[in-house]
Amino acid sequence: MRKITMLGTGLIGMFYTMTLQRHRGRDEVHVVYSPTKDHVKSFAEEWGIPKWTTDMAEAINDPETDVVVVGLPNFVHKEAVVMAAEAGKAVLCTKPLGRNAAEAKAMLDAVEKAGVFHGYLEDLVYTPKMLKSLQFVKDGAIGRVLWVRSRETHGGPHGAWFWDVELAGGGAIIDMGCHCIEIARSFVGKDNKPLEVMCWADTLVHPIEAEDHGIGLIRFESGAVGQFEVSWAFRGGMDLRDEVSGTEGTIWINHFLRTGLELFTAVGRKGYVSEKAEGETGWLFPVGDEVHELGYPDMFTDMLNALDSGSEPAETFYDGYVVNAIMDACYRSAKSKRWEPVELEVWKGAGQPVEEKRPVEYEDKYVVIKEEHMPDGRTKLILKDKETNRVIEKVVSK
Repeated sequence: MRKITMLGTGLIGMFYTMTLQRHRGRDEVHVVYSPTKDHVKSFAEEWGIPKWTTDMAEAINDPETDVVVVGLPNFVHKEAVVMAAEAGKAVLCTKPLGRNAAEAKAMLDAVEKAGVFHGYLEDLVYTPKMLKSLQFVKDGAIGRVLWVRSRETHGGPHGAWFWDVELAGGGAIIDMGCHCIEIARSFVGKDNKPLEVMCWADTLVHPIEAEDHGIGLIRFESGAVGQFEVSWAFRGGMDLRDEVSGTEGTIWINHFLRTGLELFTAVGRKGYVSEKAEGETGWLFPVGDEVHELGYPDMFTDMLNALDSGSEPAETFYDGYVVNAIMDACYRSAKSKRWEPVELEVWKGAGQPVEEKRPVEYEDKYVVIKEEHMPDGRTKLILKDKETNRVIEKVVSK
């Protein structure tokens, strides 16, 4: 049984605590920290946590805990991680790892220097649909992955600090683009080096300095492309969707809206529906087990099982650093309006070169571009002459 120090009692701290207290019974949150006394005290009472404190150092250095979970705002991540590493504690940190790649690299250096276990809490790569889809990709069901599109949009974050560009490190891209980027990396393969990005970002709705919309393209070494779409002004709840296109198939994933439970009410739900739900009447889309649908149980199971076995979890601080480096390039691109290189001080991937394309030949003279069955029963081939490069079509059956 592991005793855990939980740093943070906001929405993410609540989801993490809910998961650990309810879903993985042999581990428990033993100490909880928040700078607000009344809130942290009531939080501890609600979740049955033996100790609470408003002193972060006291929480981290508690002699009975051996794991520190950082569920704090972005601007506190580096301080908390360095303190935990110096205390010799295993440390798990929520997304994004840092406000930029320099902060993320400093945190990676701190845990590696201290030799402590580290895990990057990127929950959306652990959702049930994501894990199943990744297995399909690994089994070759859709061939070579060519393009991954990931979308996260909602009406905006719940805490004031998210909206402050200095405290958060950015806007919608650093808040949600980090999810989408790691989803793309997971599908194209983490040995597949991100080379460059093209990004548009703007502030279209809210009176803030940070961007509330962003769209980005990431080009990987294999030729695959990742695409993210993020917005803090989407109406109708939280929309989490992924699409994966391969040479032999396609995957569509809807994580949160239209997942099988829909409710129409004229009088109202009279309370919480699901994260970022905007209303209580009309058509609502409740989520049966929210922490499960968002990947938290499988995420913590992977993290703590890896810690128990002395292995690495699927997501480490190195992954968080790579994501931060990609987002840094996105912000540069949004300003320059050009493709910008992804600057990685450290690249640990083995590499994933472009696979040689071997076209299907027809009658030794042509290569097949496409075969199509027509409505009248004919089969038509679109062919390219190997000598002249001329494209022709040929009916081969009726």
